Amino acid sequence: MMESWPPADEPALVAEIVAAMEEARAVPAADLAAARAAYAWRTVDAELALAELIFDSACDAEPAGLTRFAGSPSGPPLARTLAFRGGRVAIDLEVTEAGIVGQVSPATGGRVVARTADGVFDEAELGPIGFFALGTPPPGPVQLCAYTDSYAVATSWVPLT
Repeated sequence: MMESWPPADEPALVAEIVAAMEEARAVPAADLAAARAAYAWRTVDAELALAELIFDSACDAEPAGLTRFAGSPSGPPLARTLAFRGGRVAIDLEVTEAGIVGQVSPATGGRVVARTADGVFDEAELGPIGFFALGTPPPGPVQLCAYTDSYAVATSWVPLT
């Protein structure tokens, strides 16, 4: 390597550039593979179909069929229900103090991943008829992603607590 930069003459500059390019060509194959894999993930959200929120019991004053505390017909509901639809896929949720239960249909097996802006907070296998259970969601917006052999779908971001 040169002691001062830029080199005083053209041949020394060319030699420095050639040395730098040879060093750049020596990137290990494992590093190149990792870089290509990371680059492939740049569009993962765009590749998921989006399931839009079509019902949220928190926005409806008297949602039909919502269970309320016993003896208190006007008390707060025991659960918040949400429905998402995206094409032929439906994701229905019930959020309680104990966590999230839901169903993805059509049911084809797979996984549901729940994430926040900080990353994944829980994930679960889809049961044979599309049921799943997750832990209590943290504060802030949450997105659920369902991955099956037939489709991949993500809900819109919504605060659940």
